[in-house]
This record gives sequence, C-alpha cells and structure tokens, in this order.
Amino acid sequence: MRVSAILEFMKLKIIFIHPPVAKPSEPPAGIARLSACLKGNRVAHQVIDANLEGMLDLMRSAAKNGDLRSHWDIRSFKNLEDNLRALQTIGTFRNKSRYTRAVVDLNHTLNAAGQPYGAMLSLSDYAEKKLSPVKSGDLIAAAENPESNPFYPYFSKRLRQALEEVPAYIGFSLNFLSQAICTMAMIGFIKKQHPGQKIILGGSLITSWAQITGRSDFFSGLVDEIVAGAGEEKLLDLLCVHNIQRNGYTDYSLSTENQYLSPGFILPYSSARGCWWRKCAFCPEATEGNPYLPLPPIRAADELRTITEKTRPSLIHVLDSSIAPVRLQAMANQPPGAPWYGFAHVTEHLTDADFCRALKEAGCVMLKLGIESGDQSVLDRLNKGINLKTVSTALRAIAGAGIATYCYFLFGTPQENEASAVKTLDFVTRHTDCINYLNLAVFNLPAGSPETQTLATSDFYEGDLSLYKSFQHPGGWQRTDVRNFLQKTFKKHPAIATILTRTPEFFTSNHAPFFTFQKK
Repeated sequence: MRVSAILEFMKLKIIFIHPPVAKPSEPPAGIARLSACLKGNRVAHQVIDANLEGMLDLMRSAAKNGDLRSHWDIRSFKNLEDNLRALQTIGTFRNKSRYTRAVVDLNHTLNAAGQPYGAMLSLSDYAEKKLSPVKSGDLIAAAENPESNPFYPYFSKRLRQALEEVPAYIGFSLNFLSQAICTMAMIGFIKKQHPGQKIILGGSLITSWAQITGRSDFFSGLVDEIVAGAGEEKLLDLLCVHNIQRNGYTDYSLSTENQYLSPGFILPYSSARGCWWRKCAFCPEATEGNPYLPLPPIRAADELRTITEKTRPSLIHVLDSSIAPVRLQAMANQPPGAPWYGFAHVTEHLTDADFCRALKEAGCVMLKLGIESGDQSVLDRLNKGINLKTVSTALRAIAGAGIATYCYFLFGTPQENEASAVKTLDFVTRHTDCINYLNLAVFNLPAGSPETQTLATSDFYEGDLSLYKSFQHPGGWQRTDVRNFLQKTFKKHPAIATILTRTPEFFTSNHAPFFTFQKK
C-alpha cells in the first residue's frame, strides 16, 4: 500500500456515539454493524458507549460527592462498587434477593445523581419534568442548554477529547425515546464547541420519526445528515468510499473491553432485518415499509460461530424481530458455541419435542414468545398466524426441553374486550408450569398504522414527534379499564403474581437468561 493510502486510512473519519439512556447490559448492536462495514472498507473510526460510560461516571460522582439525605443514600453510595461487581458475577444470579438489592441500590444511586438536574433517571429510562422527547422544540432546547443535563460533567470532558481527533463526522445512534434528550444535549455541546463539526443522526427512532412525519430535516442547524433505515450505504457515500467491500456484518472489537452490567460479555447478533412473518396488525415493520432481509442461514450460522470464537461471550442475544424457523433449524444444526436466546414466532416447529431438545443442546436457554392473547378470535383478527392449541403444545415442549419461556401478552387492542382478557387470564393460569416470565403490556396505537383511519383518535402525547395515538376503543374497553383489570385482577392471581416476582428489575429479559443457568 502506498504511503498516501496508509495515511488516508489512518485519518479518523467518524466517531459513533451510543447516547444515554438505555439498559447498560450489552453493547449497541446497530453501531457494531456499522463498525463492521467501515472496518471492511478500511475506514478509520471509533466507538464511544456514552451510555455505559456516562452512567458509571454519574454513579461514581454521586457516591463520592452526593448529599447523604437518607439511610438508603448511605447504603447505596457506600456499596456502589460492590453492587457493580455483583452484576458482573454469575454467582449473584443464584440469589434473586441479592440480585434485586444490587440493582435497586444502583438505580437509587443513579436516580439521586439526576435529581439536582430535575431528571428522573433510572437504569432503563430517562425523563425530565420540563422537557419532552416527543416535542422537537424541547429537544432543541436541550441542545441549547447542554449544561442542564445530568450527564454534562461526563460528556463535556469526553466529547472535548473526541473533538481533538478532528473526525470528519460524529454519528449518534438514537433508538429509544429515553435517549432523545441526552442525544440532543450532546449534539448541542459539540456545536457550541465546534460549530463546523458535521453531525450524523440515525437509529430506529429516527427511522420511525421519518416515517410518521414524512420529514428528513429534523433539527436543521444542529444535525447535518439524517439517516433513516439501514445506514451502511449512506455512510459509505458520505465518506466517499468507492469499490465497496461487504466482508463483515457485525464487529464488536471496539466494545468488548467495556465493563457492562452483566456477568460476562453479552453478544447481540442479528441475522436479519425486518420480520419474516410481517403480517400482524399494527406491525411496525410493515407500517414503516421495512422489507425482510435475512442472511442465508448457513452464512449466518458460520458468522455467528466466528464472532463467538473471537469474543467468547457468556450469552448471545439474537436480535431478530422473530427468529425464522429455518434459522432456528440452522442454529440447531450448527450451534453457535455459547448460550443464546431470542424472540420466536410460535410455529409447529416448536411443538416438536425432539426439535426443542435439539435447540437446548445447541445452547438455547430462553425463548421470548409473542403470544399476545388467550382468545383465538383476537389472535385471528390480529392476524398473528398462531393457534392456541399449537401454543399450548409448544409451551410444554419448550419447557420439557429445559428452555425458559418469556411470554408476551398485549391488552387493550381494538380487537379485544374484557371477556377476551379473562380468556387470556385463564390461558396463562393453565400454563403457569411452563411460563417462566411474563411481559404484560397495554396496547399503544402506532401513529402511522392504517387503523388510525378507522378509529376515533386523539394525541397520545402532546408533541409533533409522538409515536402513538390515543383512540376510543370500539368495544368500550378503554385504557383505564385495561389498566384496572391488569392491576386488580390479572396480576393479583396467586400463580401469576409468583411468575411476576421473577422478573429481573430494570433489566427484565436482558438478564433473565442468567437465572436459568442456575437451575441446571
């Protein structure tokens, strides 16, 4: 390689930033895909997990300098480092009480650090009383006043260091509403320090906003490039990369040294974009026009095995919206070499006890199942493509193989009423022996879904970037009724209450698989 080519490769082109707040249990997957793309095309870049770094900095600052206003403050501040180590130690997961104490105390420390700034801060969420993440005006205000953000002491120092590298671009991956205010505060700081610094803003939340609003000019003057959807091609075009090489799909080499709050490195991996089923009512993939783009199963199996050998994870988190049956079969035939879990659509494959045992032998420790309802007529109208008899058989086959189940149920859809919800209660109670964890959600109507044309709707949140709409339920099963049913009836059932006590606080399904390791 000529000297000029070597120098060009060495020049830093882009710094990717994963902003607060998201669960700090594993590295960001989207940035890892972009990193692999740029590495394969010899583009020099860096990755900053400002979420993890910022949380640790904030907690340690609170423990060292925070006001001691209660016995809880004293305990949580004093035991901060012990609690951090506890979540990074598999032995902690043998004792749910010890785990809960560590998580709740860490969260208390983080929350205490955010209070002087008027922020409601947790290990999985971020909110402010005066600013809304769905109001573009409030997000711009966050950018104009970055020093008002609780992470300012951290990111003002960290971003100054990053700017010394003189990158061509700084890219932010914005995936959750809980990241929006902090993202804009960081962008505002950069623009105040270096007005000419180019900013790229992408991620799944940006994709949703672009689809809902029909805009691609968010935050003009602060953000130079908006990337909606997959970012690889756009990035390479911006960086003037030609003769594109597609050698890799995911690369965590810039993240594996970070001390995430999990016992060992969790490897997030996606073998497909979009969902293979893609027929459910209110499906965001269909609404946003996202096609299903899978890697060939054999290639995905080979790649995952290679990445596993390099990173030696304690757990693989398969990120596919739903792991396709052909992909499950490929994983059974070619195990990745580490324990793994992910979402799966309940198909006939999972009713086969031998197949479930093969998945278990291939490392599957938990399957997340979007069952949604215990009323077949509701499932049919939601176009879920599943039969409750199949679900029942599958749950018993999966549990019989020793695989944990994390079952998701959705209440308050236009297709459901209270009688349907009671059927769901009955279904769950008849299967409590093969359900390890439950996620009970109240339905939100996506603002961009076709059903908004047939329902009486109003604003869910006041804001031009709201992802959802409120609606008048056609059967009178209003949101307040749904919440009352869940709190006063569903969750009060003794068998269901027992399952709910198993839920890992704040980390939920991201930590649940580690508890299954202890039951061998």
